[in-house]
Amino acid sequence: MAISSYDFVAIGGGSAGFNAARVAVSLGLKTAVIDGARDLGGLCILRGCMPSKTLLYMADVLHLAQKAKTFGLKIPSARADMKAIHARKKKIIAEFADYRVKALEAGRFDLIRAHAEFVDAHTLALSNGNRVRAKHILIGTGSKVSVPPVPGLADVPFWTSDEVLDLDFIPKSVIVLGGGIVACELAQFLNRIGTRVTLVQRSANILRDHSPGASTVVQKAFVDEGVELFAGTQLQQVRHDRHGFGVEFIHDGKIVRRRAAHLFNALGRDANTAPLKLAAAGVDTRPNGQIITNRWQQSTAPHIYAAGDCSGPAEIVHIAIQQGELAARHAAKVKGIKPVDYSLLLNVVFTDPQLATIGRLEDDLDASGTPYLTASYPFNDHGKSILMDANYGYVKVIAEPKRGRILGAEIVGKDAGELIHAFSGPLAMKATVFDLLRAPWYHPTLAEIVTYPLEEIAEKIEAR
Repeated sequence: MAISSYDFVAIGGGSAGFNAARVAVSLGLKTAVIDGARDLGGLCILRGCMPSKTLLYMADVLHLAQKAKTFGLKIPSARADMKAIHARKKKIIAEFADYRVKALEAGRFDLIRAHAEFVDAHTLALSNGNRVRAKHILIGTGSKVSVPPVPGLADVPFWTSDEVLDLDFIPKSVIVLGGGIVACELAQFLNRIGTRVTLVQRSANILRDHSPGASTVVQKAFVDEGVELFAGTQLQQVRHDRHGFGVEFIHDGKIVRRRAAHLFNALGRDANTAPLKLAAAGVDTRPNGQIITNRWQQSTAPHIYAAGDCSGPAEIVHIAIQQGELAARHAAKVKGIKPVDYSLLLNVVFTDPQLATIGRLEDDLDASGTPYLTASYPFNDHGKSILMDANYGYVKVIAEPKRGRILGAEIVGKDAGELIHAFSGPLAMKATVFDLLRAPWYHPTLAEIVTYPLEEIAEKIEAR
């Protein structure tokens, strides 16, 4: 049994682990990445952000082609060729994955292809029979699909996002369990390629982590496109037979039953930490398996860090990267570092209309008793969005009431994920609505819609 020693070890070669290792090496730490997955690259590249957004964009193009008559165009037929779509997705993802694999194998740090578990606070036993000792360890093992205690769910061959993202045919019908980001994005994708979709959500609104106003806009778009949507339900039973799947739930006080050829379990994800035997290292977790960390990403064992989906609080790639890099710098005792600033949290849902938020939002400000002003403006009253037939949604700006410093923004509408970045720099620089109004905004563009709530807040402040 061979034993290797390192200054810094990252368990998991995804966004958190890879970037932590990259920074650790640059700071002079002897570093290794341990990853036993069949394919290298991490969740985002292989089974998350990149394949899903590739498919979603293709579905957007299809949707526009199918509504060509709205724009005075004659396109006799537009339908999905899933074999071709699947091939294009595989080609694109292979290019991203190949780039990451080359970076992992470049030799700047050791890459150990094995699974790991803790023997003690500094020692890892590997699935290849060897052991690794490290002064500092970063856990970046991501997340896995959750299977909540819905009667019958664990006993049926449901799909996860992995299977949906790997489809090479158009399913006849699918029941989607869940109303979070993954559920909504892929439910709309399935509906647009020609699948009959029923979405069953337990909470009162889909996208429950966002405001009711924003989620209601997306919900209306789904229903308008033909998704059968039930929110505020209580799941009672899941069944499977040779004819397909049956789901029984309570909605508006009545028992409702639906059947479909396939079932997509999108009821959430749990941290992928159980195989690590964290108790042996003195690392505490939350009930969902997420590792409890402080502002430096340290766990309850101070030399062991965690970043990304396995620690939270936001399962977002750029947050995982920031957390991983911060952990490496803290382990290397870099002076003057600062924790991740979650007041700048940026979030995008790639439905159509898209939903995007940044900074501190109304619920958070209300809970802390922080005063604020808001103003919003609808897409269906804006020139560029009207000519694009992109009438769903609004842009909302949230600002401090005395000087107008921008606190946050919420956009639900066409290209919201792009438009929200109009606030990224200003928020980081603590800019005011007056600062943004001094900037030029070209007409006619989608981006200029943000000037209307900015002007309204400025007028409120000046009136005071």
